[in-house]
Amino acid sequence: MLDFFEQRFPSISRALWQQRMEQGLVIDERGIAVTPESAYQPHQRVYYYRAVPAEPRIPFDETVLYQDEHLVVADKPHFLPVVPSGNYLNETLLLRLRQKLGLPALVPIHRIDRDTAGLVLFSVQAGSRAAYHALFAERQVKKTYEAIAPWRDDLNFPLTRESRIVEADHFMLQHEVSGEANAITHIDVLEVHGALARYTLSPVTGKRHQLRVHMAALGLPIVGDGLYPTLTPEGQIDYQRPLQLLARSIEFVDPVSAQRRHFESSHRLMPW
Repeated sequence: MLDFFEQRFPSISRALWQQRMEQGLVIDERGIAVTPESAYQPHQRVYYYRAVPAEPRIPFDETVLYQDEHLVVADKPHFLPVVPSGNYLNETLLLRLRQKLGLPALVPIHRIDRDTAGLVLFSVQAGSRAAYHALFAERQVKKTYEAIAPWRDDLNFPLTRESRIVEADHFMLQHEVSGEANAITHIDVLEVHGALARYTLSPVTGKRHQLRVHMAALGLPIVGDGLYPTLTPEGQIDYQRPLQLLARSIEFVDPVSAQRRHFESSHRLMPW
């Protein structure tokens, strides 16, 4: 593997890759550390956890709602990414949980946006991971979200939004285009309070930013959304104005125990 990294990334010295491996910063898809002596395997997925200078702490904490030998269910706060990306490494739900629980092989089974609070499921071990991934691939998981957004009395609820969502020109954004639908969301109203309403959102599919795109396309941009309909300049995070979107509950039949699982987030969106 050391030979491979030296050839694949010629701008990085062999000595630096060796140092990273010896520090346990390079792991394979099973969460096992890759050493300089590890044999090269074609098509193997390998992860390198880089250092991010001056990474500020996100001032909100996650909660573990459930843990067994196969599954961890976490309740994520707003603003905390699920996995490392961009300027976030240690301040991610995955790295926090690996360190807190002592589970280096922990892997997310699905993801939610950094701006969204609520439930995220993690696989503890490789042996049962595929079974949990299959639940999502086969749409055997019931996910319910809650959102605060403008009220429109000219729309008839409940309604279903079906559209085709693809990447937009900006790498941060998605948008709807004409063509066969690849994103489906059921939307209903829980309560109305003046110009705002509390909505329940049930995604059938799992496209990136699906709920935010669908709500904005209906003229119902979610309160606090810094992407839709207007992209907020990078670095302008306001911890006092979180996105009012919550992954509130998740329900499925556990593929290992055959028990029905139901979890509820302890987070709440803004009061009226």
